[in-house]
Amino acid sequence: MKIVSNTTPLISLSAVGKIEILRDLFCEIIIPEAVYAEIKAKKSYGYKEIELSFIRVSSIINTQHELLFSNQLDSGEAQTIILSQDIQADMTIIDENFGYAIAKDHGLNVVRTLSIILKAKEIGLISAVKPLIDDMLLKGRWYSNHVYYAFLKRAGEIE
Repeated sequence: MKIVSNTTPLISLSAVGKIEILRDLFCEIIIPEAVYAEIKAKKSYGYKEIELSFIRVSSIINTQHELLFSNQLDSGEAQTIILSQDIQADMTIIDENFGYAIAKDHGLNVVRTLSIILKAKEIGLISAVKPLIDDMLLKGRWYSNHVYYAFLKRAGEIE
């Protein structure tokens, strides 16, 4: 499977010490150069993890589209969508609402970090999602109360 990820999912999972979920689910994650640069720009969550052997940096081929997307998206999101199209990715992981919507509009199979975490629970990689989400929130990730409770309900961890 060809899986392309944007910055936020990598940072979020690194922040809670669960970046290996991506390896365990997909074997390899491909990121565009802009995502690598965004993570390496600051010694924070993901800075070391981005060097793990299952994360591969790839250049985009269709640089003309980057100009098109750069008016609407940051460089990482734009390159994530373009790279996904270039390599005909099986899945693209983007959390930001606008980037997610544009990726969907361009026919990509897009998921968010919460879906990845739920899949990890479903196949037994983790026993519960709530501790991870709570830890992400403590480390700067934001989810609305509606998203938080709807997700926990979907995961079967609240009524």
